[in-house]
Amino acid sequence: MLGFEVRGDVGYGGMRWITVAPPGRSGTSIVLYPPGGNPGVTDDERRTIAEMMAKGTFAMITLATDDLDGLFDRLRARGAEVVQEPVEQPYGVRDCAFRDPAGNMIRINELR
Repeated sequence: MLGFEVRGDVGYGGMRWITVAPPGRSGTSIVLYPPGGNPGVTDDERRTIAEMMAKGTFAMITLATDDLDGLFDRLRARGAEVVQEPVEQPYGVRDCAFRDPAGNMIRINELR
């Protein structure tokens, strides 16, 4: 939905780690992996992570664009879950927010 391309897809022990990046940006990559995928995480901690993800308080990524309104409209039209429409924040950033299907918050700042 955000236009990233998959750079890697690794499976091990019933889990997957996927690396994505913006097209044409060889120095940028984002690794997506299962929450609580670390072998040191307990079952109780995994439940807590799942609860926090459901509220949108566990994980967040902030991206940036020079066309915030256009990107917002495209993502909303494609069915993305809107958390916050574009707004000027009191701390000087104009941004919006979505939640991905796993519950992660995605904030998008407007480049100035």
